[in-house]
Amino acid sequence: MIIEIGHYALVLALAIATILSIVPVIGARRGDQATMEIAPFGSVLLFALVAFSFAALTYAHVVSDFSVKNVWENSHSLVPLVYKYSGVWGNHEGSMMLWLLVLSLFSALVAVFGRNLPDTLKANVLAVQAWISFAFILFILLTSNPFIRLDPAPPEGRDLNPLLQDFGLAIHPPLLYLGYVGFSICFSFAVAALMEGRIDAALARWVRPWTLAAWIFLTLGIAMGSYWAYYELGWGGWWFWDPVENASFMPWLAGTALLHSALVMEKREALKIWTVLLAILTFSLSLLGTFLVRSGVLTSVHAFASDPSRGVFILCILLIFIGGALSLFAFRAPRLSAGGLFAPVSREGALVLNNLILTVACGTVLTGTLYPLLLETLTGDKISVGAPFFNMTFGLLMIPLLVAAPFGPLLAWKRGDLFGVLQRLYVAAGLAFVAALAIFYAEYGGPMLSLLGLAAGLFLVFGAAADLWHRSGLGKVDAHVAWRRLKGLPRSAFGTALAHAGLGITVLGIVAVSTFATEHIIEMKPGQTTDVGGYVVRFDGMQPATGPNYREDRGHFSIRRGGFEVADVWSAKRVYVAQQMPTTEAGIQTFGLSQLYVSLGDPTKDGGIVVRIWWKPFILCIWGGALIMAAGGVVSLSDRRLRVGAPSRKAKATKPAAPVMEAAE
Repeated sequence: MIIEIGHYALVLALAIATILSIVPVIGARRGDQATMEIAPFGSVLLFALVAFSFAALTYAHVVSDFSVKNVWENSHSLVPLVYKYSGVWGNHEGSMMLWLLVLSLFSALVAVFGRNLPDTLKANVLAVQAWISFAFILFILLTSNPFIRLDPAPPEGRDLNPLLQDFGLAIHPPLLYLGYVGFSICFSFAVAALMEGRIDAALARWVRPWTLAAWIFLTLGIAMGSYWAYYELGWGGWWFWDPVENASFMPWLAGTALLHSALVMEKREALKIWTVLLAILTFSLSLLGTFLVRSGVLTSVHAFASDPSRGVFILCILLIFIGGALSLFAFRAPRLSAGGLFAPVSREGALVLNNLILTVACGTVLTGTLYPLLLETLTGDKISVGAPFFNMTFGLLMIPLLVAAPFGPLLAWKRGDLFGVLQRLYVAAGLAFVAALAIFYAEYGGPMLSLLGLAAGLFLVFGAAADLWHRSGLGKVDAHVAWRRLKGLPRSAFGTALAHAGLGITVLGIVAVSTFATEHIIEMKPGQTTDVGGYVVRFDGMQPATGPNYREDRGHFSIRRGGFEVADVWSAKRVYVAQQMPTTEAGIQTFGLSQLYVSLGDPTKDGGIVVRIWWKPFILCIWGGALIMAAGGVVSLSDRRLRVGAPSRKAKATKPAAPVMEAAE
């Protein structure tokens, strides 16, 4: 019965979304306060209904109710409990329910925490969110209903895809969707502002916290997905430029540009038109990613195999929302003022450069992702745009961004002193180059371009530290005064420094592992050894093992250095019983920031086995840098000035100990 109630709750949610799509807009047009107040209450009710419906589907998975088709297709009674939960969103229907849950959650959050928003803007924002909710609830009910019953009920399920039976994939989709779908709020604010015809600095202050929250989750989601692909698929790589990977990366690039553009809009009332367009395009890329994953046009380990009719439905949603928003933008934009002026060499100028590079890079990734699909559709020819294209084009575009990023926070608003900033950063540049030389020497050299890449990443790290150093006045004033200044800086200054430093650490990891990684593919028999990355790896033999729903053959490897055993790893070839699907479970041993990666291949006729062993220097910097970037976003989000309407603390009437420093962003 709970399944039927969950289905009915989704139908009620469709009715609520219909009301919210119409009534608040009418109230905003007429200035009717009572009608506009329907929006926040209705948004909370919509979330409650969707959450109950999602909980009903989760219950069916947890109790292994195989009379529900979705459970039968994606679960098994022997699956561990955590994967019964993750099995809810490990399929097309369940993932769309998660998509809808996150969408309604953000609507409810705006309804609850947006008390200081103007009533008309709030009503229109929640109405636009309801439009999106209506479209996707209708899509679920008509084409992707997860509550379909089977009669008679099968005695056992087909099992969850073995590749998805991993803790990383249990948390990756929720994080990704919180970012992916979270950008809908930015879209709704932009469309609502265009409907009102009023775009000013206040809009940027309202949009930035939601943009930042979505960006944090998307950063974590992409990093988690990358790490999962690295350790679960057994291929030893961390990024493949897979079209579905690109589908999540493009909104991240656009969202990063939106964050910086909104800052200029808030501080200088400049780039208003561009910021609104970016807000529309960022969520449009999220919708495009949803279409690519579920339309059946892509073949990927990340994609859901779907009926093409579902793709047509999503394509219609995409065209309606993107086309409608861009049409409204085209109608309103000529009537909007351009905003404040600024010199090319200024903080605004640096942020414009940031936006220019990020949007061009995003366009490059979009072109490389869609061109093969369009060419096949139009001509029938099949081509592959792979890593060499993306590495060359995207990599070259990122070089000027990495060099310019440390300059931005040190430049003044409106008109900056480039020579003065150079004087502040020359020490950071020197330290970066020396540290890059040390890493280059320690890893026994490589291409000279890698030295510049290492230096660029380290320059971001030291440049972020230099920003805080100079703002606090360390070395120029007494230590206690400098400490007081440092504590007095806004949290957004620390958030910016952390985000830039995290990006630098990620770049350092990418360059190091791309340049200095080594790979060995050999046939090994028990007792044989091989040298990898300064370690001696010994193959000790194979052992059979059994899990809750799989069988595996495990290979044991001892790792020695200097004649002493320092670690050991197990690598396995696993077969899941229900689907008889084989998987590879890599053995990974961490040494500092580097890893030794062991993956088993096929057995040989003479009793050996093919083994692939990688040495991955500094690879943890890739994901560690992403965590630091996300931490920087959290610190910035905690800044009181990003909480709309938060009262400011009353300043104490004390004489300042030192000249006031300019606040950082």
